Amino acid sequence: MIPEGFALHTRSSAVTRPWEPIYARTTPDAFILGLRLAEAHCNSRGLMHGGVIAALADNAMGLSVAQRNNPPLTPVTVNLGIDYLGMARQGQWIDFTTVFVKIGGNLAFASALVHADGSPVARANATFRI
Repeated sequence: MIPEGFALHTRSSAVTRPWEPIYARTTPDAFILGLRLAEAHCNSRGLMHGGVIAALADNAMGLSVAQRNNPPLTPVTVNLGIDYLGMARQGQWIDFTTVFVKIGGNLAFASALVHADGSPVARANATFRI
């Protein structure tokens, strides 16, 4: 079951395509990606792979920065930091909730919290060149 307010994410890429379906939800303050954790997202122990967490957190934060401007900005990641806080297992709902921080002259800053069925899995911070 997909939580209310989420719809299929429309921005597919060669990197994220193997992990689809990915869902998205936007609010006035956040861009949120979500997915039901499947084998393609996991390591050999059935836990969500840290690289998948990093890639999707980066994606969500970049889209959060992009949507803050009209026309949308085209951010490029220059720094990404991830703190892994817990584990996620197959079948859990994973969400990447962004917290937009600031746009400066040539840089933008964002953060994200990653949850598995509501429990913290990771937090991420990123700096983007715009």
